[in-house]
Amino acid sequence: MSFELNGAEIRIDLPADRRVVDLLREDLGLTGTKEGCGTGECGACTILLDGEARLACLMLVGQLAGRKVETVEGLTLTPTGAVLQRAFIQEGAVQCGFCTPGMEMAALTLLRHDGQPSRDTIREGLSGNLCRCTGYVKIIDAVERAAGDLGCRREDK
Repeated sequence: MSFELNGAEIRIDLPADRRVVDLLREDLGLTGTKEGCGTGECGACTILLDGEARLACLMLVGQLAGRKVETVEGLTLTPTGAVLQRAFIQEGAVQCGFCTPGMEMAALTLLRHDGQPSRDTIREGLSGNLCRCTGYVKIIDAVERAAGDLGCRREDK
């Protein structure tokens, strides 16, 4: 089976019923995708599948065939992702960092769909991602800052 991962073609021979989070972390060494709950409740394992946020702990490898997968490791490969990551640092939106990859991937999806989201839209866009360290204010500030830094540019949509 083959799929695109962060811009590179990947060919694998694994059971189709293996979880995507395990493929990424254990087989491919991409440990940025975290497994928090394993039940789809926390969002720490958020990846993008064909540009849409999905939970890697609930997906099977067979679902990746012929698809485009983006993980947090590929975030800086896109202009929007690089700006977003910088905004998270500038706004201090990272504390323990466990939720950060999932938050950033959910935020990337949001910014690709809405280059100037309101704070309420940002809250809604991040609603599937849990953070135990913050009150989410700095995370929302970071996404808002990234949107402002990007202006009307959405070249990697």
